[in-house]
Amino acid sequence: MKNIPRDRLWCAAPVNAGALRPWLTDRGSLTARLERHAGAITVRLLFQGLRRAHRDEAFLFGPQSRRVLVREVLLMHEGRPLVFAHTVLDAAALRGAWRRVTGLGNRPLGAALFADPRIARYPLRQKKLGRHHPLRRRAAALLPALPASLWARRSLFALDRSPILVSEVFLPAVSAL
Repeated sequence: MKNIPRDRLWCAAPVNAGALRPWLTDRGSLTARLERHAGAITVRLLFQGLRRAHRDEAFLFGPQSRRVLVREVLLMHEGRPLVFAHTVLDAAALRGAWRRVTGLGNRPLGAALFADPRIARYPLRQKKLGRHHPLRRRAAALLPALPASLWARRSLFALDRSPILVSEVFLPAVSAL
């Protein structure tokens, strides 16, 4: 990608994130970090298919009416959900750079992203998601006892000028690690 799209709705550095700050700012694989702190991590595929992009994904994918491929998973340790991950990419990229994404199933996306040296990662962005943010609402639909706000980080990756956007919502159990 020639120009890095500006994600103006997410910040470059988390403010008042407390113990989650190291999790929000670590540029390595989140799955690998979770495994270092908790042990074996399992991936539970929740959804993979076409949906409309969220409003705060429009900076990269255009108007909300545009349909994109969405992959949503829970990263879990011993049945306990740690992270809700939401990945978005242009459906046209499935015939090109990101065709492997649809075949991941219950395997982590991070392993594929960090194993390929051709994949560029842009600076992390963070946001405290309020009760009405679509990602927090999706996580709450799965786990109803969530607090009113949750911290999340977002990573933009590119391969052959084709972007993929990965948002990771940190669930309360991460604080105990």
